[in-house]
Amino acid sequence: MKDTILVIGSSGQIGTELVMKLREMYGNNHLVASDIRPSSLEVMQSGPFEELDIMNEARLHEIVKKHNVTQVYLLAALLSATAEKNIELGWNLNMRSLSHILDLGREKIIKKIYWPSSIAVFGPTTPQLMTPQYTIMEPNTVYGISKQAGERWCEYYFNKFGVDVRSIRYPGLVGWKASPGGGTTDYAVHIFHEALKHGKYESFLNANTTLPMMYMPDAIRATIELMEAPAEQVKIRSSYNVSGVSFKPEEIAAEIQRHLPAFEMSYQEDYRQAIANSWPKSIDDSNAQEHWGWKAEYDLSKMTDDMISNLKEKY
Repeated sequence: MKDTILVIGSSGQIGTELVMKLREMYGNNHLVASDIRPSSLEVMQSGPFEELDIMNEARLHEIVKKHNVTQVYLLAALLSATAEKNIELGWNLNMRSLSHILDLGREKIIKKIYWPSSIAVFGPTTPQLMTPQYTIMEPNTVYGISKQAGERWCEYYFNKFGVDVRSIRYPGLVGWKASPGGGTTDYAVHIFHEALKHGKYESFLNANTTLPMMYMPDAIRATIELMEAPAEQVKIRSSYNVSGVSFKPEEIAAEIQRHLPAFEMSYQEDYRQAIANSWPKSIDDSNAQEHWGWKAEYDLSKMTDDMISNLKEKY
């Protein structure tokens, strides 16, 4: 019997693109999209959609039963900058949503789970260059603390109950299809929109803040490759480091100026600078490469070319 997949958080930056890619692979009716708010027209019209507040466990069970769901991608979360403004909601949403899904795995109702972690699990004491898979993790944001706790729960449920849960520590994600979702790295998405609309952008990070990023097609591919890998190749059940491309605001500005020579960049740091300062500058993802063959395809130049050509059509 063919698997039926539930994507929770289908209206977000990752969900929007992941749903369409999985529908392409599994067939439209075998991918159920869900979110607390409507998703893109493309998502809503191409296959089943269910309204779901992930905090409502009874509603979750109802959807899983109705569609005979066998795999879950749990993407619902409150991101770094947003969670700092609403600590209670950030902790509750990020933790409770995961425990609801892990319990479905423990009860053998679903057989495979994807849950995303983040570079936010690292903190100011973590080595910032080529941050290793196993290292000091002392996150100092609500989002980072919730993601670190989530990693521990994932590994615990795998070891204790045999739950097949898989995870990636996403760096900052850059994509053109969905709006930025309140993360510290979202400047790298917003800058393209502002460049095309207004010819200028004010960065809330300083010119030299190097952060690890990944272009959305790479992130979607990494996610699916990990989920499709044979279980014995998935040797890390907390979360895998993956790496795309590291750059600073002044470097992305220079790339945009190749396409839009009149583009102007200015800088006005805000509270997100302190969050960015606590994160790595580059990531060592050799475990992901060795275990399931991960390799990024996009560098800064290739990513910029693709972002601008797609957003030009949009505007």
